[in-house]
Amino acid sequence: MTAPQENLSRQPFELPEFYLPHPARLNPHLEEARAHTRAWAAELGMLEGSGVWGPADLEAHDYALLCAYTHPECDGPMLSLVTDWYVWVFFFDDWFLERFKRSGDRAAGRDALERLAPFMPADPHAPVPEAANPVEAGLADLWRRTVPGHSADWIGRFTVSTRNLLHESLWELDNINIGRVSNPVEYVEQRRKVGGAPWSAGIVEHAVGVEVPPSVSEERALRVLRDCFADSVHFRNDLFSYEREIGKEGELSNGVLVLERFFGCTTQEAADQLNNMITSRLQQFESTFFTELPALFAEKGLDPDGILAVLTYARGLQDWQSGGHEWHMRSSRYMNTRPGRTEAGPADAGLPGWLRGPTGLGTTGANIRALLGLTGGARRVRRHGNVPHRVGPSVIPEFYMPLRNVLNPHLEGARGRLIEWNRRMGFFDEGLWWEEKARDYDFALCSAGIDPECSPEALDVSAGWLSWGTYADDAYPLVFGSARAPAAARAQTERLRACMTLDLSAPPPPANAMERGLADLWRRTAAPMEPRGRELFRTAMFRVLDSWVWEVDNQAANRVPDPVDYLEMRRVTFGSPMTIALGRMSHLDVVPEEVYASSAMQSLEASAFDYSALMNDVFSYQKEAEYEGELHNCLIVVENFFDCDQATALRVVNDLMTSRMKQFEHVVQNELPVMYEDFGLDAAARAALDRNAEELKRWMAAIHVWHLGTKRYREEDLERHHAHRPAAAAGAVVPNPPGDGRRLPPAPHRAAWA
Repeated sequence: MTAPQENLSRQPFELPEFYLPHPARLNPHLEEARAHTRAWAAELGMLEGSGVWGPADLEAHDYALLCAYTHPECDGPMLSLVTDWYVWVFFFDDWFLERFKRSGDRAAGRDALERLAPFMPADPHAPVPEAANPVEAGLADLWRRTVPGHSADWIGRFTVSTRNLLHESLWELDNINIGRVSNPVEYVEQRRKVGGAPWSAGIVEHAVGVEVPPSVSEERALRVLRDCFADSVHFRNDLFSYEREIGKEGELSNGVLVLERFFGCTTQEAADQLNNMITSRLQQFESTFFTELPALFAEKGLDPDGILAVLTYARGLQDWQSGGHEWHMRSSRYMNTRPGRTEAGPADAGLPGWLRGPTGLGTTGANIRALLGLTGGARRVRRHGNVPHRVGPSVIPEFYMPLRNVLNPHLEGARGRLIEWNRRMGFFDEGLWWEEKARDYDFALCSAGIDPECSPEALDVSAGWLSWGTYADDAYPLVFGSARAPAAARAQTERLRACMTLDLSAPPPPANAMERGLADLWRRTAAPMEPRGRELFRTAMFRVLDSWVWEVDNQAANRVPDPVDYLEMRRVTFGSPMTIALGRMSHLDVVPEEVYASSAMQSLEASAFDYSALMNDVFSYQKEAEYEGELHNCLIVVENFFDCDQATALRVVNDLMTSRMKQFEHVVQNELPVMYEDFGLDAAARAALDRNAEELKRWMAAIHVWHLGTKRYREEDLERHHAHRPAAAAGAVVPNPPGDGRRLPPAPHRAAWA
């Protein structure tokens, strides 16, 4: 494949100015680690005769310097161990390139990766096979020196991240073989696996001598810290390694290249935008640290030792960020000169020295201008400066929609029965909805397309879930978000959780329509389920409820979400965990559990949910931005991040929708068959997963048809719904936790924002 620039003899772009809020520090045991790892690599066969590196390569790359920067406080033996791990990782990366990527030999590459699994036993004292090459020998030695003494939780997490680091090399190889550059969302998610930063986070725990407590290790706050760390590390590496990877190695897995192709822009513009993503992810890390961790500590009742472990771990991730940047600026492995710039750079010309900040080792975090101006402060201020304003009718572009919809013949009856159910649950008694509004929304139309063959009873349950979910999704931002009341939102969420009992025992008496509706739907949906499926579905529901609280927290801070955090949470706020759980329930005993963790399945599901959620954002833009003062819409997120107008944001979102639909098609056509072979799935499992893909197609098509038919988003409907509310409901008690006597305020009319 031809590289984007034919002549890379000169630097392909100028390195941007980086947001570096934490100064780098250097471990005093650097020389000890250099000497140790030099001898270790030679002993394991990674140098002379390996066909990958020679002694000069190891010296030039200087991985001991990387580890001395990224782990500044550990002792000498620990620094040597950590350095050996990184030597092994980088050697594996180059070894896999030379042996398999250059030749495109996927079968041999997969066999080599499969051979590595036995060298990572859950019991570190278990025997392992005899190593056949330096990669196997290095992994066996490092596993034996690292894993003993750790908990099963840490070993499990570290094993998964190590396997991802190794096995996702096949994803890169597959894309190289067909000349495919991934879309931005796919790239971020896959890069976390193949790039190794989640693995590095596990090494950080080992190096600083703590383990994140199991009770919080998979909670949102810790996942976001880990993901922000991973994305920032990987995007930074992409900037520094673009010249080598694209110009010399024929790689396609590089963020600069991904943005070049997606936006059709120059390499410099792509590099600058990727740097903006680094800034955004680092600021998301800071926001999560200061706003989400304290609440998590209180919610989980974490003891002082557990809190100290999490804070020590977070500091270790910060050290890695700053230290990794310093190493990239010095390693011969990367492009790290800044042509045409003085030490201060042209943007600093004429500024007093104190504003430029000091220069030299360990001072990257002290540039006041970088922290408060171009690379940090301006973006932070804009993120918290959203003001609701007139945007006009939502503009609906021509979507790429290759799917067709068939409607259930029981649709008309379901429409009437849904209105009656809404009335019985009390949806029309609280002033948020009334009958005309509910009929306009027509959720039965969506359910009729999602399952065109189900019984009338099943169609009623499906339409009920859509109606309940939308009612609750409307209520949370209006009742709790506009009042800046996240504590009340959490109290309501706990009451909703209590409505879903695993043993189907009676829940607490409902205090409002949300609780009454959920209790009824839970009983009707969960009763026929097996216990395993019931727990799976309830866990999915908990995730959706928590995501609505996340939205309220952002409203309280008037904070437009970071783009990556928004897209990943948007799937949840849109209800995708429920759809996934219901889809898997029909074949739990047919498809092995590990299949669902494969890249193919995760890509299939995520691309489908992103497409439909972004479509909803396009249709609901005026409703949310103008009438409700909402922040959680991808057009608003894009406008804020790129500082662009509505038309530009719409083009970006529509292009992203197209790329996600085409990714869905790519996965069905190319990745699923390969995954079936990799896992050795039998005919029953393959048929079940093929049906699952067809159900997702119906789901996307049905949502498209519903958006075209519903009277929820058009300007004339918004005018009508916000201009009149039935007098009987205008003073009704809002769906708040018991004891909260506030009443529903009049819904904001667009004139109020003019």
